[in-house]
Amino acid sequence: ASQTCRQLSRNTLSMRLWPASYSILAFFLLSIKMAPNALSTDVCLPRWDLNTRFGFKSPFSDAIDKHLGETRSMSKAFKEKYEGNLSTTSLFDAVTEYEKIAVRQATVSSYLSLSYDVSLEDDSLKKRKGSISQTQSETMGDFLEWFSLDVADMSQEELDQHYGKEIGLKKYAAFIDEIRRQRPHNLDKDVERALTVRSPYVGTRPLVSFFDKELSLMRFDLDGEMVNMEVLLSRMSSSKDSNVRALCLKKLNEGLDGAVTRVASLSLSSVAGSWLIENKERSYKDLRSRRNLDNNCPDEVVGSLLDGVRSAGVPLCKRYYALKKQILKETQDLKSFRWSDRNAPIEIAENKEEEKISWEAAVSMVERGYRKFSPRMSDLFMDMVNEQRIDVPATDGKKGGAYCAGVVPGVGPFQLLNFDGTKHDVATLAHESGHGCHDILAYKQGYLQYHPPLTLAETASIFGEMIVFRDLLDLAETPEEKFTLLMSKIDDVINSVVRQCSFDRFEELAHTAREKGELSTEELDDFWMQALTEYYGVIGDDSPFDAYDDVSHLWAYVPHFHHVPFYVYSYAFADLVVGTLYHSFQTNPDGFEERLLDLLSAGGTKDFATALGPFGLDPTSPSFWEDSIKAHLGGLLSEAEQLASKMGYSVDK
Repeated sequence: ASQTCRQLSRNTLSMRLWPASYSILAFFLLSIKMAPNALSTDVCLPRWDLNTRFGFKSPFSDAIDKHLGETRSMSKAFKEKYEGNLSTTSLFDAVTEYEKIAVRQATVSSYLSLSYDVSLEDDSLKKRKGSISQTQSETMGDFLEWFSLDVADMSQEELDQHYGKEIGLKKYAAFIDEIRRQRPHNLDKDVERALTVRSPYVGTRPLVSFFDKELSLMRFDLDGEMVNMEVLLSRMSSSKDSNVRALCLKKLNEGLDGAVTRVASLSLSSVAGSWLIENKERSYKDLRSRRNLDNNCPDEVVGSLLDGVRSAGVPLCKRYYALKKQILKETQDLKSFRWSDRNAPIEIAENKEEEKISWEAAVSMVERGYRKFSPRMSDLFMDMVNEQRIDVPATDGKKGGAYCAGVVPGVGPFQLLNFDGTKHDVATLAHESGHGCHDILAYKQGYLQYHPPLTLAETASIFGEMIVFRDLLDLAETPEEKFTLLMSKIDDVINSVVRQCSFDRFEELAHTAREKGELSTEELDDFWMQALTEYYGVIGDDSPFDAYDDVSHLWAYVPHFHHVPFYVYSYAFADLVVGTLYHSFQTNPDGFEERLLDLLSAGGTKDFATALGPFGLDPTSPSFWEDSIKAHLGGLLSEAEQLASKMGYSVDK
C-alpha cells in the first residue's frame, strides 16, 4: 500500500523483537544471593493493564464498534473537505485532522493486537481482530489513501507557499518529507486503494498471523516436562550443562521440523513474493532499498555496514568463539564445541550454582543501572513498572520473544516480555525499557513523527545496556568477575552484529530465489546453512565449532523474516553506533546525557546523520563501520583475552 498506510502500520505497533543475547548485568548476580525458587512464572507476575489505558472494557466492547463508526465518518468528511482542494486550503489543518484520525485508528488496532498477543489460542479474539482490521483497511482505502499521494505529488513551489503562509506546518516537515521521498514509488490511486482494502483478506497478513499462532502453540517434552518455546530457549541459554543445552537445541529443531517449517516456508514465500512484486512495481533499485528508504538511510551506507561486518566482524567472531571454546573446555570439561554451546554462560567465580532471579530483583537491577547514567530515564522506567505497562510472565498462548509497543502518545508504551528469571531476561527488560523511554521522550513530536527510523530505534536500549555494563565492570572486584562480564557482553555484541547480518544474508538468499518460484522448506534449510557457514565458518576448516548439529530448521522461528523483511541489519547498525557513542561519552562526558536525551526526544524528525552529528559521528563515511567493529568488538575481545591470559587460560589469537 501507499506510504501513508505503511506509516500507520509501522507506528501502530512498533515491535522490537530483540535478538537472542546475554545479559550484561551478570555482575549483579555475583553479588546478590537469592533462593533457588525465588521465581514463579504464574499469575503472581505482573500483567499489563490495557483496559484502563485504552478506555475499553474488552476487545468485544460495543464502544469499539462505535469508535470505528465515528472514525469512518470523520475520515469521509476529511476526504470530502480536502481532496482536490489542498492548494486552496490549509495544509496544516489537513495534516492535523489526518493525525487525529490516524491516532483513532492506531488506538483500536493496537488495543486488539496487544490483547491478542497474550491470548493467541482465543479464536474468537483472532476473528474479532481480523474483522476490525478489515474495517480499518476499508476506511483507509476509501477515505484516507489519497492524502499521502496528493501531498507527494504536490509541486515544491506549492509546498513552499504553504510553508510560507502556515508557520505551524513546519512542525510536520519530517512527516511531509517522508511522504515525498516515496513519490517515485507510489502507484495510481485506484491501485493503492485496492492494495490497502484487500490486504487483510489476500495479503501476507493472514498467513503471518497463522504462523505466529503455530509458533505460540508449540510445546516441547523436556525430561517429562512440557514447556513452551520461550522456556525451552531460556533453559538452553542459561544451563551450564552442555548435554542439557544440546538436548534443548535438538528438541527445538525437531519440533520445528514438519508442519511448522511447512507453515513457515509458506508464510516466508508469500512475504518474499509480495516484497519482490512490490519492488518491481514500485521501481525500487535493490532488495533492501524499500526498507532503507523507510529508514531514510542510503543504500550505500547499509552496503558499507554489511561489508564491514563481513570483512572485520566475522574474523573477530571466529576469534572470540575459539577463546570461548577453550574456556568451556577448561571450566566445564566440554568435549565438543557445538552450536548449542554458542551462548553458554561463562562463570568462573566461586559461586556457580544456577539461581532464578525474581521479578522484583530484576526491576531493582535495571532501575539502579539506569539511574547511574540518567535519573530521567530511571524515573520513566519505574513509571512503566508502576503503571502496569509490562506483561511479564512466559505463559502458554502468548506471543514469543519481547517487544515494546509505542502505540500512540498518551496511551503507550507497553512491553511484552516472556520473563523466566534468567540473566537474559533481565537484559531484555533493560532493553525494552530503553525503547519505552525513547517513545515517551519522543511523544512530544506527535503520533506521525514520534517513531524514530529503525537505524536509531535501538539507540536508547543498547546505550543503556552499555552504560550499565561499563559501570559494573568498574565495580567488579576480581578478574573472574570482570571476565564473566566481558564474555557476556561480547556474546551480546556478536549476536546483535554478526548474527543479525547472517540473518540478513539468509533473507537475501531467500528473496533472490523467490523470483524463480515458491520457496520450499528444503531450499530454506539450505539457505540457512549457507548463511551460517559464510559467517561462522565450515566445520573442519575455518570454523571454531566442532559441529552444527540440530540447526537446519532454526530459520523457522525467527519472526523478523515475516513481519519486517530486511529489518535485522538495524540491530548491527545500532550496536556499532552505540559502541562509538560510548567512546564519545568516555572522551567528552560533559553534557552527554543532555545530548542523548535530545536525540531520543527528536523521534522521527531527524535522520540518522543529522541526529548523530552533535556527537561527532559520521556513519556515511565508508570506513566508519569497519573502524567501529574493530574498536568496539575488537576492543572488548582484546580485554577478555588479556584477562584470560592473566588467569592462566590458553589464548590463541
